[in-house]
Amino acid sequence: MTNTKVKDKTTFKPLGNRVLLQRLEPEETLKGGIILPDAAKKKQEKAKVIAIGPGKTDKSGNLLPMPVSEGNIVFMEKYSGQEITLNDEEFVIVRADDIIAIIEE
Repeated sequence: MTNTKVKDKTTFKPLGNRVLLQRLEPEETLKGGIILPDAAKKKQEKAKVIAIGPGKTDKSGNLLPMPVSEGNIVFMEKYSGQEITLNDEEFVIVRADDIIAIIEE
């Protein structure tokens, strides 16, 4: 489990198998050089892992490890999670099961 300071003001600690994500900004320019206005941009499913909870326990009481770690870039389910604002920054809290993939660049 990690405690993460968000902008040096708030310590945030997700519970259970929850993950705090920050959406990555979508590209403003398409491959053809067309610049998108803000209204045309869609919510990005690509996000950075900011903090993770300790994980969940199985029926025997054993703690199952989290599939992601802080700093990972991930894809999440499009309509999953709870959007929150901490210190004027936008975040999404999702369950680890709502993370589709880890992106390795």
